[in-house]
Amino acid sequence: MSIKRKTRELMERREQILQGGGESAIKKQQEMGKMPARDRVISILDENSFQEYDLFAQHEGRDFDMDKKELPGDGVITGTGKIYGSPVCIFAQDFTVAGGSLGLMHARKITKIMDHALKLKVPLIGINDSGGARVQEGVNSLAGYGEIFYRNTQASGVIPQISVILGPCAGGAVYSPALTDFVFVVDKISKMFITGPEVIKTVLGEEISMEELGGAQVHSTITGNAHFYAASETECFEQIKNLISYIPWNNNLKPRKLRPRSPKNAYKIDTIVPVDPKQPYDVRNVIRAIADSSEFFEIQEQFAQNIVIGYGRMNGQTIGFVANQPMYMAGVLDVDSSDKAARFIRFCDAFNIPLITLVDLPGYLPGVDQEHAGVIRHGAKVLYAYSEATVPRITVILRKAYGGGYIAMNSRHLNADIVFAWPSAEIAVMGPEGAANIIFRKEITSAEDPEKMRKQKIKEYKDKFANPYVAAAKGYVDAVIEPENTRDYLLHALEVLETKDVPRPLRKHGCIPL
Repeated sequence: MSIKRKTRELMERREQILQGGGESAIKKQQEMGKMPARDRVISILDENSFQEYDLFAQHEGRDFDMDKKELPGDGVITGTGKIYGSPVCIFAQDFTVAGGSLGLMHARKITKIMDHALKLKVPLIGINDSGGARVQEGVNSLAGYGEIFYRNTQASGVIPQISVILGPCAGGAVYSPALTDFVFVVDKISKMFITGPEVIKTVLGEEISMEELGGAQVHSTITGNAHFYAASETECFEQIKNLISYIPWNNNLKPRKLRPRSPKNAYKIDTIVPVDPKQPYDVRNVIRAIADSSEFFEIQEQFAQNIVIGYGRMNGQTIGFVANQPMYMAGVLDVDSSDKAARFIRFCDAFNIPLITLVDLPGYLPGVDQEHAGVIRHGAKVLYAYSEATVPRITVILRKAYGGGYIAMNSRHLNADIVFAWPSAEIAVMGPEGAANIIFRKEITSAEDPEKMRKQKIKEYKDKFANPYVAAAKGYVDAVIEPENTRDYLLHALEVLETKDVPRPLRKHGCIPL
C-alpha cells in the first residue's frame, strides 16, 4: 500500500472521529447554546496552537454490547496549546459521544494530560460536560475518577488548575472541579450536583429543577463552588484568558509583569471613604484608585459579598487584594467570607502573588446561626492562611478594625510585613458605643442625664482608644498615612519586600482547621 493511500486512510479516520457523536448530536448541543467540544478548546487557545493527542483512543468495554460500539476519542478531547504564547494542557469532555460519560480509557486520556501538565509545569484547563460515570464499565469508571482526584491533589499548589463547567457535572465527577483552583460556570448551561432531581424526588419526595438544584446562579451565589459566572460560553472563555494573564504558569515562577500604568483620574481615593464609620461605600473603588489602570479582576463576586477578593496590578506586578466590603453586612467576617478569603490567600501564597489587605470591619458576625454554623472553625481559617503565607503581606486600615476581626485581617500580630493606617482608622477591642456602655455603665446609669453622659463617655473612649495613634505608639502600625499617598506607600513597600525570604519550619505540613 502506497504512502499516499495510507495518508488518505489516516485523513478519513481522523475526519470520522472529528465528527464526534454526529451531525444530529452536535446540532442538539448548539440548540442548547453549547459549542461543540473542539470548538470550545480552540476558542480558549491562541489561534492555530492546539495539538490534539490520543485521537484514536477507544474504550475497552465488553459488557452490555459495548464491544459493538465505537465511541470517537472515547468522548474526551485532550491536548496542548498556548494562551498568550505560553503552553497549557487542556481536556474537554464531548457530550455528543455517549453523553461524555467517563469510562476507563476516557479517564486514562484525562490523567495522561494531567501528568503531562505536571511534568511540564504548565496550567491545566478541564472542560466538564458529562452525564457522569459510564455505568456499562462498572467499577472501572469509579477507578478512573479516583485517579483523576489523586492527580488534582498532587498538582495542587504546583500548577494552576482551572475547571470549566459547560453542561452537566454530576455525582462523583463534581469532586474534580472542587479540588481545582478556579471553577467557571455559564448561565443556563452549567449544572453541578451530587444527586439529580429524580433521585431527590424518589428519596425525599421533593420536586426541584436541575437549575434550582445546581445551576450556575446557585453555585455563584449560594454554595461558593464557582469562582466566575458568565452569561455565555464566549464570555466565559474571555474570563479564563483574563485570569491566565494574572497568574504564573507554576509555583516556581512569578506572574508575568506588564508595563506600569497609573490609576484613572476618575477614582480619587481621598473622596471614596466617608468619615462617618457607619456610612457604607464600595471598597472596590479604593482598589481601583490604587491599581494600575484602575483595573480590578474580582473573584467570587456574587458569593459572600461582605469580603472582596481578586487581582489587580501595581507597577505592572500582579497583586492579590483582600478587602472588607462595608456595602454588605458592614464588611463583617462570617463563615462564608472566611472560607472565601482563606482559600484565595493560600492560592496567592502558593503562586508567589503579594497580598494587600484593606481593612474596615466591626469584627466577626455574632449570632446563634453563625455559632452553630461553625464560625469559630471557619474564622480560624483566615488566621491560619495569613499566618502561614510567606509572600509579601501589606495591610492598610481604612476605618474600623475591631476585636478579632482586626487581628484576623493580616494584622502585625499575624506577622504582616508592613501595616499602614489612615487617620480615620479606629483600632479597638470593640466599637466606641459598645465599649463605653460596658466600661462606663455605672457612671451612665447613675448620671442625671444618662444619654448625655453616654455620649460624653463615647467621645472619651474614641479620643483615647479609637484612633490609629495608640497602635502606632506600640509599633502595631508602621505608619499613619494620608489617604492620597496610599499608592506611593504601597509601591515602595512592594519594592522593598521584593527580596523577602522566610525560612519555614521543618514539617510535613500544617493542619489547617478544615
